[in-house]
Parts: sequence; C-alpha cells; structure tokens
Amino acid sequence: MTQRLENGYYPISMFYCVGQLTIAKFKNKYIEMNRSGEKVLNVKEVKKAIIPAAGYGTRSLPVTKVIPKEMFPIAGKPAIHYIVEEAVMSGIEEILIVVSRNKNMILDYFDRSLELESFLEKTKKEHLIEKVLFPNIHIQYVRQPYAEGLGDAIKLGKQFVGDQPFAVLLPDDIFICPKEVALSQLINAYYNYKSPVIALEKVKYELLMNYGVIKEKKLAERYYEIVDIVEKPKISPPSNLAVCGRYILEPEIFECLESVRRGAGGEIQLTDAIKKLLSEKRCYGVHMIGDRYDIGTEKDYVKLIKNYSGLE
Repeated sequence: MTQRLENGYYPISMFYCVGQLTIAKFKNKYIEMNRSGEKVLNVKEVKKAIIPAAGYGTRSLPVTKVIPKEMFPIAGKPAIHYIVEEAVMSGIEEILIVVSRNKNMILDYFDRSLELESFLEKTKKEHLIEKVLFPNIHIQYVRQPYAEGLGDAIKLGKQFVGDQPFAVLLPDDIFICPKEVALSQLINAYYNYKSPVIALEKVKYELLMNYGVIKEKKLAERYYEIVDIVEKPKISPPSNLAVCGRYILEPEIFECLESVRRGAGGEIQLTDAIKKLLSEKRCYGVHMIGDRYDIGTEKDYVKLIKNYSGLE
C-alpha cells in the first residue's frame, strides 16, 4: 500500500486517471495505483529527447547558408531555445542535438561564455547575466555526416537512448499552448497507452502532401489509434490528420530504421519506420491543444514573432 501523508493525500506531484487506475508521480517515478491505492506497475519515465537540427534549411534559403533556421530569432531568443525550454518543462533531463558541420552556432549558443559574464560583472551589468544562462539540463551533440533524412538523424541516437523511451522534437515546429506544453501532452498519453505516441494536427487537404498523414481509429476526443501512416501522399491522403513535430518513441524504432528502405526524396524517413513498426505493436496519435507555427515558412514565422511580441 502506498503510504499516505497525515492529511490523507498521497505524496505525489501530479496524477491523472486512466480507467480504474491512477497514474501518479511518486518519488520521481511514475506508478499505477488502483482505487485502493495499491501499487500495480512501474512505468518508465520519458527523460531523454532527441532534437534533429542537421538539415540544410532549404525552405529558408538564402539566409540558411550562414544562419541555421534553428537560430532564427524570436523575441530575442533563437527558435531552438524554445524547443529546449519545452523539453525541460516536460521533465526531460538529457538532450541529444543532431547537428551537421555548419551548425556550430548551436553549440556555441548553449555553451557558457565566461568572458561575457566577466565583462557584465565588471561593467556593473550583472542583471543581464541571467539572460545568458540556460536551463539546467544536460545537452550533448552528434554530427550527421550527410543529410539523409529525419530517420537517419534519429538513428544516430541509438546509443544515447539505450533501453529508454524517448522524445523527438522537431525544431521547425514551435507550439504555443494555453495550458500544457505540447510534449507534456504526448508524454501523458504515453503513460496511458504505454506505446509510441505521435503529435497530430488537422491540416488543409492541399497541404497534406507536405506531411506524414495517418489513417486513424478514433478512441476518444483528440485520441486515435494509428492504423496506417503515409509520408507526403501526393494523391488520396488517408485523412486530414498530419504528423506535426513531436513524438514519443521506444527503442524498437531503431530496428525499423535500420531495415527500412529509402522513401520520399530518397531519404530514410521516420514515417516509413513507424509504418513498419505498426505491424509489430500499436501506435497512437494525439491531436494537440495549442497553435503550431512552422518557422520554415515565412508566413508562420512572422505570425509567431507577432504573437510573442504581443502584436497579434
């Protein structure tokens, strides 16, 4: 029996109900309790995340010849800063950023500048030091030698992930959510279904050719079982539910990535690996609560800046 506090409450920091079970965070572990408060089963926490940031940013040329799109400024911070903040707010403790040889600016940004901090102290501008400090999270990097697709980038994280479930956050997609950040919405769904979960958004028919699109079985409001998934369908998309930049995956995905053939664009597609995974286990989708901005498009990038600036 889980010990109660004197006030009769369980010593947990968050909980939510799933059928006859309550999933609770107890001493930094997620457990399931039945209605009698008895411990039923441990659930592995999602503590690791991969951020693929090695692409050429061709949609934003010519500026991406010299400035990675992940470093595009939004209200004084680069886009990837918001992605890392979202991960930290969702309980992630370790991040692997996949970069290419022309993305050293990202490494420099997340490195401490002792010279700058010293200068600010000497010039009595200590109040600015907090602006150049970053979330307390472990970040490491790996280089993707060739741009061979999202699936290839994720495959480089196999050793980093080990036997743990992990998140994937695409830095092109920035979410502004009214309550719970996008990744937290997915993580909670993962603790429910205990199987891979993908973020979804309803997209106009003429734009579906730019996304991975699912065929679904509706389970509840916003929640779906994925029956099939197609990468960038040119004709007859299976639905209007598109994959939108956030994933919770398990180590089994690496076997699928290693065996899948090259797909759209001659690249190794994560979508194709998920399609292969569907033959082995169930995967789920969650329609996100919040607004998504694709900073690879000028329209969304401008709207995002206006939103953060309070102009929209």
